[in-house]
Amino acid sequence: MIDTSTITNPQTLPVEAITQENLRNVLEQFAEQQKQQFIQHRPVTDLVLSRSTFIDKLLIRLWEHYGVNQYSDIALVAVGGYGRGELHPLSDVDILILSEQPLSDETGRIVSEFLTFLWDLRLEVGHSVRTIDDCIEIGSDDLTVATNLTEARILCGSDDAFQCLQERISAGDFWPSEDFYRAKLEEQKTRHARYHDTTYNLEPDIKSSPGGLRDIHTLSWVARRHFGATSLLEMSRFGFLTDAEYRELVECQDSLWRIRFALHIELRRYDNRLTFSHQPSVAENLGYIGEGNRGVEMMMKEFYRTLRRVLELNKMLLQLFDQAILDNGNTVETIQLSDDFQIRGHLIEATKPALFQARPETILDMFLHVAQNGDIEGIAAPTLRQLRTARRRLNVFLVDIPEAREKFMELVRQPNTLQKAFRLMHRHGVLSAYLPQWSQIVGQMQFDLFHVYTVDEHSVRLIKNLNKFNDPENRERHPICCEVYPRIIKKELLTIAAIFHDIAKGRGGDHSELGAIEARKFCIQHGLSRPETNLIAWLVQKHLLMSVTAQRRDIYDPEVVAEFAKEVRDEERLDYLICLTVADICATNQELWNSWKRTLLAELYYSTQKALRRGLENTPDVRDRIRHNQQLSSAILRGKGFAPREIEVLWQRFKADYFLRHTHKQLAWHAEALLTHDHDKPLILLSKKATRGGTEVFVYNKDKAKLFAIVVSELDKKNLSVHDAQIMNSKDGYTLDTFMVLDPSGKAIPENRHNTIRRALVNALTKMKSERKNKRAPRKLMHFNVKTQVDFLPTKTGKKTTMELIALDMPGLLARIGAVFAKQKVSLQAAKITTIGERAEDFFILVNEHGSPLTEEHQQALKEALISKLTPQD
Repeated sequence: MIDTSTITNPQTLPVEAITQENLRNVLEQFAEQQKQQFIQHRPVTDLVLSRSTFIDKLLIRLWEHYGVNQYSDIALVAVGGYGRGELHPLSDVDILILSEQPLSDETGRIVSEFLTFLWDLRLEVGHSVRTIDDCIEIGSDDLTVATNLTEARILCGSDDAFQCLQERISAGDFWPSEDFYRAKLEEQKTRHARYHDTTYNLEPDIKSSPGGLRDIHTLSWVARRHFGATSLLEMSRFGFLTDAEYRELVECQDSLWRIRFALHIELRRYDNRLTFSHQPSVAENLGYIGEGNRGVEMMMKEFYRTLRRVLELNKMLLQLFDQAILDNGNTVETIQLSDDFQIRGHLIEATKPALFQARPETILDMFLHVAQNGDIEGIAAPTLRQLRTARRRLNVFLVDIPEAREKFMELVRQPNTLQKAFRLMHRHGVLSAYLPQWSQIVGQMQFDLFHVYTVDEHSVRLIKNLNKFNDPENRERHPICCEVYPRIIKKELLTIAAIFHDIAKGRGGDHSELGAIEARKFCIQHGLSRPETNLIAWLVQKHLLMSVTAQRRDIYDPEVVAEFAKEVRDEERLDYLICLTVADICATNQELWNSWKRTLLAELYYSTQKALRRGLENTPDVRDRIRHNQQLSSAILRGKGFAPREIEVLWQRFKADYFLRHTHKQLAWHAEALLTHDHDKPLILLSKKATRGGTEVFVYNKDKAKLFAIVVSELDKKNLSVHDAQIMNSKDGYTLDTFMVLDPSGKAIPENRHNTIRRALVNALTKMKSERKNKRAPRKLMHFNVKTQVDFLPTKTGKKTTMELIALDMPGLLARIGAVFAKQKVSLQAAKITTIGERAEDFFILVNEHGSPLTEEHQQALKEALISKLTPQD
C-alpha cells in the first residue's frame, strides 16, 4: 500500500519503498490526481508548479538514495523549462549533472545508475553530464544549450560548482547581449516560417506556432540575458513591460498553459500539436460544450485570439528591445507626415502621446498614411502601445464616430489600401475596433479540412488577393480577373463586399443572407447610393453562386447558363462576381486553385457574357451549334484522309447531345481513333495537352452495368481524382464517356504515365472487373463525421433526374457510388465531382435502364442504398 503522503512529497519515501514498481505507481497516482484537480478547475499555474516541485523532491530523494550527494563537487541542476519550474504532464525533465572536474569511474558509475533508474521509471529525462568548462565551451557554440543554461536552477549538491557556472554564464564574453538577441530573433523568424508566419494553422502547435508559448519564452530569454530579469514581473520593473502588458502576458500564458495541460492529459506521448483527433477531447476537458463541433470552435476561437495577442506583444516588445540593445538609444532621423504623424526609419509613429485617446478617429488617419506611403512597413512600438491602450479604453466602436466613417470610406477608396493597410489594421485589432461584426469573427474557425484559415484571416487574404489582380505578373494564373479588375471603376464596392462576405459565419443560419443584411446596413450608414448598396448586398448574398454553379452544375447545359445569367442580370455584376469568386477560392485554401477550376470559371464567365449580350430572351439555336461543330470536325478529318461517307456513317450512330457537348476538336480526336478501331475491344484515349486544366480520358466500350464503377476504381488505384464525368451512349449501345482527371498536385497527368493508365483501363474493361484495393483513409479524415445526404433536385424538362450527394470523402468513394448505381439499375448521364475538405459534394444526372427519369419509389430506394453503402462505418 502506497503512503498517500508520498504522492505530494516523495522526499519522505523510506528506503524499502524505492522500487521501480512502487515509484511508477506513485507517479501514475500523482498524474491522475493532477488530472482530476485540473478537471475540477484548479488553477493551471498551481498544477504546473506543483508538478515541478514534485519532480524536484523525487529527484533529490533518489540523488540521496544512490549516494551521489556524498560527492561534494557535483550538483544536480534543472535546466530548460524544468529550470523555470514549469512542468506539464508530458514535459521533458531536463537535468544537468554538473561537476567541477571530470567524473571518476566510480562516480560515473553511480551517476549512471541514478539516470538509468529515472529512465526505468519512464520519466522523459533529458540529461547531460558536463564539467563547468564543458558547459561554457558547448554553450558558446550552441544557442539552445546556452539558453537552457541561462535558466539553470540548482536542485541539490555543490553550490560552489553551480555558482561558478552562473558567474561564467553571466560574463560578458559568453553570448554578449547583442549576439544573443540577434540569434534569438533569427531563431524566432525561422520557427515562424515553419508555420508559414501565421497563427492560423488547422492543427496548431501550442508551443511553437507564432504567438505560442515560445514567443513568451523568447521575450523572457532576451530580458534575462540583457537585463537579468528572471521573470515577466521583473521585466515590468525595467520599464519595458507596463503593468497592463504584464497582466495580459500572464493571462495569455495561463490560457495557453490550460490548453496544453488539457492536451497532455489526453496523450500518451509528448506532443504540443492540437490535432483534429484531440481537439474535441481537449475542448471537453476545458468545459467548452455545444452542439456538433461548437465546443471545438469556441475553444479554438479563444486559442487563436490568445495567439494574436501574444504575437502582437512579442513584436512590440522585441522592437523595444531592439532599440535598447542594438541602437543603444541612438535617435533615427524622422520625416514629418502631418501634425499628428511622422516616419522614423520605416515605421510610422504618432507625434503626440495620447493622440488616439483624445481623437480616436486619428487611428484611421495613421492607416491612410500607411496606404499612401510605400516606405512605411509597420508601426513604431510606442505608437503601437498607445494604440493598444486606446483600443482597450474605447467605449464605442469607431464606426459610430461620424469622422471615422468618412476616413474609413476614404481608406477603402485608396488604391494601395489592399496591399498593406488592411492587413496591419487586422493584425492590430483596428478592424475589430471599427466594426462590431468583424470583432465577432476574429479567431472564428470551422472544424473541417476545407477552411484552412479562421474567418477573419480568410477575409483579409481575400482582400489582399483582389489587389493581386492589378499585377500583370499574375495574368497567367488569373487571366480573366487581371483583365476585368483594372477596369472596375468602383473597386471599393468590391472591397466592402469582401469584408462582409463571411461576416455572419458562426451565428447559425445562412451566413450569405445574414451578411447581406449587415452589408446593407453598413452601406446606408456610410452614405452609399442605393445602386451601390444593392450591388454590395447582392455580391455578399450570392458570393458562392458562381463557384457552386461552375463546379457542381452542368455548365454545358444552355439552361444552366441561362438560369445563372438571369441571377447575374448584367455584365457589371458578372465582372464583380468573378473577381470576388476567384479571390475567395484562393483565400480559402492555397491548394484549392488549379487550372481545372480556372477553366470552369472561365467557361461559365464567357458563356454568361454571351448570353447577356445576346439577350436572355434569345436562346441559342442548338441545331445550328451541332451543325457548326460537325462541319469543323469533318474538315479536320477529311484533311487527314478520311472519306466524308465513313465519317457520316460513324456519326449516324451518335445522338445529338454528343455533338452539342463536345468541341469540334474533341469530335475529330474521337472519330480519328474510332474509324480505325476494332469495336469489340475497349478504346481509351488520353489527351496529350491539358484540356480544361486536366487530362481528358475518353472511354469507348460496349455499354455494361458496372462500367462507370470499374473506370473510377482503376483511376482511383492510380491515385488520380475525377472532377467531371460526361456519360453518353451511342444509339447502338456503346459508351462515349469522358472523364476529366487530375493528378494529386491538381494538374494534368504527365504524358509518361498515359500508357500505364491506358493499359490498366483496357485490361479492367476487358475483364469487366477491377481488383480494388481498400485504401486506408487519411489520418485527418478519421476525425470527421460527415452525414451522408442524398437530395433529388427539380428540373425544368423532367426528362432526367438530378441528384446531389454529400458524403465523407473516403477512398474509393466514386467506385462505391458506381456499384450502387449498377445494382439499382441506374444509368449515369453526367457527374460533377467536388471535394471540399473532408466532404465530397457531388452532382449526378441519372435515368433508369429505359432512359426515363427515376420514379419517386426508385429515388427512395437509391437514396437508402447510397446512405447504407457510404456510411463511414461501412
